[in-house]
Amino acid sequence: MRLFLIEDDKKLRLELTCFLQKYGYDCAFSDDFENMKETALLADADLILLDLNLPFGDGYQLCREIRMASDVPVIVVTSQNSDMDELMCMRLGADDFVAKPYNAQILLARIEAVLRRKNQSGRDTRLKYRGLCYDAERGIAAFETHETELTKNEGKILSLLIRQEGKIISRGELMDALWQSDLFVDDNTLTVNVNRLRKKLSGIGLEDFIKTKHGQGYSL
Repeated sequence: MRLFLIEDDKKLRLELTCFLQKYGYDCAFSDDFENMKETALLADADLILLDLNLPFGDGYQLCREIRMASDVPVIVVTSQNSDMDELMCMRLGADDFVAKPYNAQILLARIEAVLRRKNQSGRDTRLKYRGLCYDAERGIAAFETHETELTKNEGKILSLLIRQEGKIISRGELMDALWQSDLFVDDNTLTVNVNRLRKKLSGIGLEDFIKTKHGQGYSL
């Protein structure tokens, strides 16, 4: 298992790396805090340990950006240990929160628990297409630093379009997909849902993201 450590305290980072390596973890890190999101994602880690107090930028924002771009588990490890800090991190998509100073064995147990949950779930609820990230579990569509909440039907429409990777989906296929949600959907209801979805995506910077193919259906 590969862990990526986002920690600017070099002494603590070295101690933690040595400790985790004893338990078979491959640890990576970087001192390029100005480009940390890109570096962390390129590391292809199984889990990220994130400190909130960083030389450049905001640890909260970094947590949010990582979560928008990837489903890699994130454990926040920080001296900012108020209930509000923990609540904010969880809302931004962190999988766990550990306050400093911490017991190394407890941190190890938290890492193992998060990885175990990830492996057991075996499912990725996030769909991505051309910069758009849709989190089906939370019902949130995000693009760059903006996000919007989608209804169940809007989410189903977007999910189907993303999964088809730009192919044309007929109105009949979309209505069949919505019918499976046990909600009655007619042709007019589909039009209303598509238009609302378009408006929400436009609001986060994705103008004309959904294209109408006259006589055929919709595509991205």
